[in-house]
Amino acid sequence: MYNAAVLTVSDRCARGERPDEGGPLTAELLRDAGFRVAQTAVVPDEQTEIENALIRWADSGEVQLIVTTGGTGFAPRDVTPEATLAVCRRLAPGIPEAMRYASMQVTDRAMLSRAQAGIRGGCLIVNLPGSPKAIRENLAAILPALPHGLRMLSGAPADCAALPEEKRPG
Repeated sequence: MYNAAVLTVSDRCARGERPDEGGPLTAELLRDAGFRVAQTAVVPDEQTEIENALIRWADSGEVQLIVTTGGTGFAPRDVTPEATLAVCRRLAPGIPEAMRYASMQVTDRAMLSRAQAGIRGGCLIVNLPGSPKAIRENLAAILPALPHGLRMLSGAPADCAALPEEKRPG
């Protein structure tokens, strides 16, 4: 079982003006997929605060996955992708590509997502949109692959050739 943390990025939620729907939903979906949600927090759309939370959790060694929700659009204060890029040492571009592809099957607005994913130490950081509908769509697209990626990230054996017969190429 992998430990996860969920960071909601929202000015209004951080000020208590709106209830956080995205964070609790993300935590629930991660638990349903077999993750232990060890940390949750809400921060405003301030790049420094987002970076500090990501660094603190990733460097603690206590979580292997951090999922952010919110701040991935075009609004001037949407800086979650910039904060993620600033703290990650390596990128994982296939994850946001898969999320955008899956969401494009539902709405053409998915192409407006600026979500990122990357690696800091032994931790994978993934940005999700803030809407509950988009959270469900995006997590559904990536959850099946995450345990394999986290096994590889931990250095444990994770043989790609051990795929089920129906998923093997050729």
